[in-house]
Amino acid sequence: MGDASTVMKDRAGIHRVVIFFTCSILFVLMKLAWNVYASHLDSLRGNIMRKPSQHDHGDRKSATESNLMHRCETSETLVLGCFKRLGWFPPSISKRDILDLFVFLGLASGRADTTESMSSTKKPTTTTTNNKANSKTPEDLPHREESKPEKKANYENAKDGTAVIHEDIWLEPFAQQLRDRYNKYRTVKQNIINTEGSLTKFAEGYKKFGFNRGTNQGKEGIWLREWIPGGHRVYLFGEFNGWNRDSHECQRDQYGVFSIFLPDSPEGRPAIRHATKVKLLVITPEGQRLERIPAWIRVVWQENKNPFYDAVYWNPPEPYKWKHDSPKPPKDLRIYECHVGMSSHEPKCSTYIEFKDNILPQIVDAGYNAIQIMAIMEHAYYASFGYQVTNFFAISSRFGTPEELKEMIDRAHQLGLTVLLDLVHSHASKNVDDGINHYDGTDHCFFHGGITGEHPIWDSRLFNYSLYEVQRFLLSNAKFYIEEYHFDGFRFDGVTSMIYKHHGVAHPFVDGYSEYFDVSQTEEDAIIYLTLVNDMVHSLDRPVITVAEDVSGFATICKAVEKGGVGFDYRLHMGVPDKWITLLKSAKDEEWNMGDIVYELTNRRHLEPTIAYAESHDQALVGDKTIAFWLMDKEMYFSMSVLQPINPIVARGMALHKMIRLITQSLAGEGYLNFMGNEFGHPEWIDFPREGNNDSFEHARRRWDLKNDTILRYHHLYNFDKAMNALEQKFKYLCAPQAYIIKQDNEEKVIAYERGGLLFVFNFHPTESYTDFPLSVSKACKWNIVLNSDDKEFGGFGLVTKVEEYFTAPHKPAHPGEFPQALQIYLPARSALVFQPEK
Repeated sequence: MGDASTVMKDRAGIHRVVIFFTCSILFVLMKLAWNVYASHLDSLRGNIMRKPSQHDHGDRKSATESNLMHRCETSETLVLGCFKRLGWFPPSISKRDILDLFVFLGLASGRADTTESMSSTKKPTTTTTNNKANSKTPEDLPHREESKPEKKANYENAKDGTAVIHEDIWLEPFAQQLRDRYNKYRTVKQNIINTEGSLTKFAEGYKKFGFNRGTNQGKEGIWLREWIPGGHRVYLFGEFNGWNRDSHECQRDQYGVFSIFLPDSPEGRPAIRHATKVKLLVITPEGQRLERIPAWIRVVWQENKNPFYDAVYWNPPEPYKWKHDSPKPPKDLRIYECHVGMSSHEPKCSTYIEFKDNILPQIVDAGYNAIQIMAIMEHAYYASFGYQVTNFFAISSRFGTPEELKEMIDRAHQLGLTVLLDLVHSHASKNVDDGINHYDGTDHCFFHGGITGEHPIWDSRLFNYSLYEVQRFLLSNAKFYIEEYHFDGFRFDGVTSMIYKHHGVAHPFVDGYSEYFDVSQTEEDAIIYLTLVNDMVHSLDRPVITVAEDVSGFATICKAVEKGGVGFDYRLHMGVPDKWITLLKSAKDEEWNMGDIVYELTNRRHLEPTIAYAESHDQALVGDKTIAFWLMDKEMYFSMSVLQPINPIVARGMALHKMIRLITQSLAGEGYLNFMGNEFGHPEWIDFPREGNNDSFEHARRRWDLKNDTILRYHHLYNFDKAMNALEQKFKYLCAPQAYIIKQDNEEKVIAYERGGLLFVFNFHPTESYTDFPLSVSKACKWNIVLNSDDKEFGGFGLVTKVEEYFTAPHKPAHPGEFPQALQIYLPARSALVFQPEK
């Protein structure tokens, strides 16, 4: 009897052949009708097709293959989905199987395995179109017109929210929905202007609500104002009045705003001393007595292992004096995602001052020009990574005081770093005693009532963005961090959860553009809020950067508000890290599909900039692993010394770690992000102190000693990351149009492209090195190596040196899109080379 696995494979092969020929009969019947209805499938399914790039090449696929690929991409749910439901296809069949079938029937020609978009590993939740029309093709680059529908009207100068159609014709079927959404935004904004004077004044609620110094009838003192619509009576108490809950009653106005004024003493002493505890007593109409922390409080802290946080009146005698202006925002964002608390080498919670002194200089040395700081907004549960916010205007007191955070940001600006805040407006902690949940005794003060106001996965509360005072609260929160702490912008967390009623939970996003405008699925009030906040922050007298975390590919999210967009500057390219982790977890190196990789990395919307990243904090949380740990696993504990011969696992891991980061930075976006420590291959995972790990800080820190020890190979990975950032800083390829793909050969495992005046070449083959490897290039001249991942200083084998010279030779183009000159290079296995043409 043969081997069991062989028998199973044989049976699977026979099963596939039988299915293949059976289904061919059905497709033959469809063949004659296909051309008639194929052009209509796009509009029926929301036009989710991948639009062809101006830079698609004949060496990659023929025009017929390209056309077929679009048909299969748009009809995948109709054909593949229906057949699976009918039981005609096994669950494992992929889109590439469909293409194989079409090729067999004569509906397409060429090899299916070179068609990158048909991979079964394509992430279904990333439906952004791969339109590279934003690549302004240089005159010396071949150009091919892309196929797109004809516009029915001129939208370029439209003022009704449809100007976005000028840049994305696939939006035209939804022109009326765009008008409706834009009109609602304008109506909400106009109502605010009519009441408050302007949107920016409305967003200055922090100057009125909460505790503020002011006057009343000519007297100096302290004002407190809080919106508590469900409260019947409200009292202020605390250390200032000996915790007397009945002596300081607040006055209610018609809108549910309670206020009280506490005059200074005749000697000029404030009624409430700086850094003393305060609290509210809310009495409901039913007589319940609820103790609450003011929603607009700016400092809360926890003392003596008390499980709850206390509100603290904060008004230091000497306010912090800023010394340095924000730097000009870079167009080539290289973002260092960081967490103050876990930034220490020691197993402890670090501080703003320690981060300022120890970490900021390292970030600058590594070549990053921006930091994105997590977990700044106060969160009672440290292990939430800062995403269960309890107090929106308070900064995390476990890291230090407001003045110490300002000192840290001031120092970052001095070093030339742009500072972004990870802003959480998508949800809030369910905490009642030290949060804003059930703030007035009801479940619908700041949030939707009932189940609508609860996130099904995150166990948190969901804002009701239609409420006037919620809009004030959140808009003011954004402006507060800009004005009070000099943040230069925001990464908006959980945008997908905000803009859909299903919150993106278990939703594949395969129905195309129609999903972005289906009011039964979209949360229109949240979309209006995001439009308002982008409008507001971009109207300030300082530049502000906004980044959206959205996995749905929501159309117009990075389009200007005045054109009908939501107004973000960037979106996170969230399919990229998932792609890398999928490959590392479930595919052998020889199974990596080059077309698949290129497709995922270039799959982004026309003229909507993206921030690319190979991994962020999400990939490093407990239960997952960093890329380096996926690659090298336990060998990172025992085999990273340069004093011992490098073993095959470490050699592979280091090579791919460098290649993954370089191809992601240079191909996948207009900005780049790295999470703290991953630049040198930080091992293991992140796990904050919690009951399940005995409150240990062991995995809530960064092992900087690994990078700093030159006996360990981690410093090689750091050297490469630093060199990669220096290369980008010099050539600014993140600012350049999307790459011109020269080669993506799946047999040779080679990817090559030009971007920003440089030639990038990657050989992902695990064993094959290539001598005199031909590459068609745009310029006939000498080309010099400016970065080599295989250099010995990066832990490589040094098989190629920078002193080697490469000259082009005349070349007869074999395919459309090739150039009349070519280089011949030596390309070692598992290595990347970057060339610069000599002027």
